[in-house]
Amino acid sequence: MLTAHSLCWLCQMPLAIARWGICSRCASALLACEPLCPQCGLPAQSNTLPCGRCLQKPPPWQRLVTVNDYRPPLSGLIHQLKFNKRPELAPALARLLLLRRRHSPDLPHPDRIISVPLWQRRQWRRGFNQSDLLCRPLAHWLGCRYPASALKRTHATAVQHRLNARSRKRNLKNAFRLELPVNGLHIAIVDDVVTTGSTVAELSRLLLQSGAASVQVWCLCRTL
Repeated sequence: MLTAHSLCWLCQMPLAIARWGICSRCASALLACEPLCPQCGLPAQSNTLPCGRCLQKPPPWQRLVTVNDYRPPLSGLIHQLKFNKRPELAPALARLLLLRRRHSPDLPHPDRIISVPLWQRRQWRRGFNQSDLLCRPLAHWLGCRYPASALKRTHATAVQHRLNARSRKRNLKNAFRLELPVNGLHIAIVDDVVTTGSTVAELSRLLLQSGAASVQVWCLCRTL
């Protein structure tokens, strides 16, 4: 008898490889999207050239890899992971990121993968950090190191999605501390959803100021 883990999370059809979680057909549908700017990850005319926004004011990171926009069914899977306490979804979602990353062979192979830290009380309430759950299988598949405690939050911050863009930036000022040397390393920051990009921008600046050779941002969804 097939178990729940032997069926695709979306279409409920049997999986060729149970640990994938999402079948090849559904994965292809989730990865299909309009052209996105390779630097900010927002809709653009080209997948290879920076958009006008990035030419005028580039973000502090060098490249952004995203699966798709925050819309069903991908948004539903992320919501289940974060708010319905379904951490078993994380490897299937991480595999989507891996597939998208393979579409960009010109990206430097990361020396380190780094998760976006949660404030300790928020992580305790949720029971896990979704960014951490995405990083663990990605590091294994890519054969690179994942120092789980590389970044620390220095103090509690207001929930980002309740703030406007200017308040988000102020909310995160000096909110993170780097706990390991990154000089000369290529770093990939992994998160579930990037909206205004305030959090990953603050982390990117911190890493680059600490000597990182480059910073990529990998997220399941990029939206505004």
